[in-house]
Amino acid sequence: MAVMTDIKKEAQKAKEKINAMPTRVLICAGTGCVANGSKNVIKKFQELGCECADRECNCSSNTFSTVITGCHGFCEQGVLVVIPSLDVTYVKVKVEDVEEIVESHIKGGKPVERLLYTDPKTNEHVFKNENINFYAKQTRTSLANCGEINPESVDEYLAVGGYEALAKVLEENNPQNVIKTVADSGLRGRGGGGFSTGRKWGLMAAGDKKYVICNGDEGDPGAFMDRSIMEGDPHKLVEGMAIAAFATGADEGYIYVRAEYPLAIARLRTAIQEAEERNLLGKNIMGTGFSFDLHIKEGAGAFVCGEETALIASIEGERGMPRPKPPFPAVKGLFGKPTIINNVETLANVPLIIKKGAGWFKSFGTSTSAGTKTFALTGEVNNTGLIEVPMGTTLREIIFDIGGGIRNNKKFKAVQIGGPSGGCLTEEHLDLPLDYDSLIRAGAMVGSGGLVVMNEDTCIVEVARFFMNFTQNESCGKCVPCREGTKNMLRLLEKIVGGQAVMEDLALLEELALAVKDGSLCGLGKTAPNPVLSTLKYFRHEYEAHILEKRCPAGVCKAFKTIIIEEDLCKGCTKCARVCPVNAIEGKVKEVHKIKQEACIKCGSCLAACPFKAIKEV
Repeated sequence: MAVMTDIKKEAQKAKEKINAMPTRVLICAGTGCVANGSKNVIKKFQELGCECADRECNCSSNTFSTVITGCHGFCEQGVLVVIPSLDVTYVKVKVEDVEEIVESHIKGGKPVERLLYTDPKTNEHVFKNENINFYAKQTRTSLANCGEINPESVDEYLAVGGYEALAKVLEENNPQNVIKTVADSGLRGRGGGGFSTGRKWGLMAAGDKKYVICNGDEGDPGAFMDRSIMEGDPHKLVEGMAIAAFATGADEGYIYVRAEYPLAIARLRTAIQEAEERNLLGKNIMGTGFSFDLHIKEGAGAFVCGEETALIASIEGERGMPRPKPPFPAVKGLFGKPTIINNVETLANVPLIIKKGAGWFKSFGTSTSAGTKTFALTGEVNNTGLIEVPMGTTLREIIFDIGGGIRNNKKFKAVQIGGPSGGCLTEEHLDLPLDYDSLIRAGAMVGSGGLVVMNEDTCIVEVARFFMNFTQNESCGKCVPCREGTKNMLRLLEKIVGGQAVMEDLALLEELALAVKDGSLCGLGKTAPNPVLSTLKYFRHEYEAHILEKRCPAGVCKAFKTIIIEEDLCKGCTKCARVCPVNAIEGKVKEVHKIKQEACIKCGSCLAACPFKAIKEV
């Protein structure tokens, strides 16, 4: 009983400390907003107010506290500044706006309307996050603290109930009950596989030494869900790992995070140090006899290290390459010892499940896919960013409600879901519930949660070529089907977009895709053909148009374009001829110029150089 009592006392002290702070100004310091200049915005607020935030402060006349936070999700509107007590969210804030916010709103009580979010449909200003369409239909649980608390302060995490779940499991001292609760919740791996987390924990073999690993090697292009949790709420991940270790009997763990995430690494290091200082990590945690040491392993950024056996090899100091399974890591993993591996989002859900119960978690989502899921919404939608919705939410709700529809009133064409391991879905799937099983039946997968929306101007074949180029580059080369198969698939796709393919190439592409899917050693190779197979399933007519009709229906592929000069517009200025790298343009000064089509490489230099818009692609 003392464990829970002590943690609640800590939480109460933290709340009192935070409540004593003057008006909290929450400024996003996630990677996206930092790139947009949030550090300078933070500095300016600190200059005009105080620098105490969560630090000890001797100020006595502060009017507000500057508090850094993790990612708010609405990255395209950054830098985001939220002042909860004034019910306001400011977007696209720059350094020169700060003084006006302070003087006009914080001190004067008059909001700065020009910095409020403007709804593109109503053209009206919106004050609060929950009234902005991007946030209104979200259900944020694993992301709940991101944007709300300072990720570099354990007190802020304690004040919102942090480490109470760990205290609860230590006090009850029943590891099997923890595993049963996680299994009953229906939590499935959020890294792509969708395997039952509780069942995985239950498979951990007996042994005198066991490990817990967090897979933070987020490598999908455009995906940043795990990064945002590590940057915005690192203590939740630390607590989730400690609970996993207690449940499975591990006493040591690693967070494997790619070196390209320096901010996440820095905040994780701070969180681990703070947790150790408060006896929430390390030896004899909270005096219960349970010990758990946690380390960070920086990865070199190889996509294949998202595969668990390759990740283990990387931690062991070997080249990150997968090995055949079985034995599974739960039996023989890191350094030959039983090991469980979960990704960041999976582990971040664990403290909430323990604290609120399996039934609470199952109240979200579908019967086979419980809880919520984060997605990185990008591409041709009006609102891009990081979102969290209940499993089973439809693509239409995500793209047209949260995403605000297609940019520039273009027509929706497709969405690539699950990154390079996922598949491409069409308009007919807009009402498909997003859960593990529905997506697999449709030829896609949840994957890590990347969502790339495409409009009518997108060439589907080029999209397949783009993802195949990525996976071919990331193949470790260990197994022949992946090494040689992806290389030849890429070659065939390049022939198609290059206007050089025949129908036999299309048949060979499909045959190779199935062979690579069936024969590859690990998940990278087994899922690499998914973009090709799904686009062949739903957009075969576009492949055939490239091959049989020698045209790109979307008008994207250069091989099918011709650059011409319109004689009535050409003034003979010679600028186009001077920039042509292959001397394909001929003509004298003040005479109409012509392009030698057999020599033109369609680089587009002449298009940009012509001041009279006399050159165009047809």
